[in-house]
Amino acid sequence: MTRLHTQLIGAPVDSGKRTRGCLMGPDALRTAGLTEAIIGLGHSVTDHGNLVAEPTSIPDDPDSNTFQLGKTVGWTQTLMGAAKNAMQQGFPIFLGGDHALSLGTVAGVAAHAAEVDRPQFVLWLDAHSDFHTPATTDSGNLHGTPLGYVSGLEGFDAFPELPTIVPMGNICMIGIRSVDPAEQAALVKNNIRVVDMRSIDEGGLKRPLEAFLDDVARVNGLLHVSLDVDFLDPSIAPAVGTTVPGGATFREAHLVMEMLHDSGLVSSLDLVELNPFLDDRGRTASLMVDLTASLMGRRVFDRPTRSF
Repeated sequence: MTRLHTQLIGAPVDSGKRTRGCLMGPDALRTAGLTEAIIGLGHSVTDHGNLVAEPTSIPDDPDSNTFQLGKTVGWTQTLMGAAKNAMQQGFPIFLGGDHALSLGTVAGVAAHAAEVDRPQFVLWLDAHSDFHTPATTDSGNLHGTPLGYVSGLEGFDAFPELPTIVPMGNICMIGIRSVDPAEQAALVKNNIRVVDMRSIDEGGLKRPLEAFLDDVARVNGLLHVSLDVDFLDPSIAPAVGTTVPGGATFREAHLVMEMLHDSGLVSSLDLVELNPFLDDRGRTASLMVDLTASLMGRRVFDRPTRSF
């Protein structure tokens, strides 16, 4: 097993939506034993603590729709630089925070990939496609826009200019089951690879994930994984403000993580949308830690049985 030098970067982003509580996510993951789990698998850990958003002159609510734009732009600036720098130091894990953090993390890791002349790929594990722009989102919640931003859709004039874009053919979404009409039209138009829950129900997730990983390996790509709590079924992961029934089961989620570990392709990771205020005795935070451990090499026989 390759020994990784893991960089933990807390990103208590709570500006991407109106339901508050994700700012507590990074510390909840630490409390649930993330560092200890990673070290127990033979990897090293440097915890950089929690970042803060850069101040901007952009108003938080510039119109009647867009929510906390200024703060989210500040977080994007902070995380873009932090992500690029962390890729040079080891294996970064970004502890969220809501999914608006990926506006910066994906842009930053992609900038690093461009500098080392390797293609950047993104695996989006989520109930939602997050392919909106500030102009198309009905809710105004910017946690629904990261993939629109990093893939180069128009409408992000207030955000930092992207050093490079992630080609749409390099994005794979798995677990999707809640897509707005505007997003659906954009996904179809741009031929984004989407593995929704119906296709998983009908044929499983092993083959589509294998096919995507084969594409990454074929061109020596870097793979960023963004794991949203709502990828999981709310019966096993209640601590999220955007619950959608019918998500990934415990075993499906661990299978994804084990396959990612076996591939040896993952170069960075987001853990997002954990809202401890909505959790049940820490069970969601503990599950996110266990899934991270599976990604980093823990096998089923090593997995502890938890009592809640």
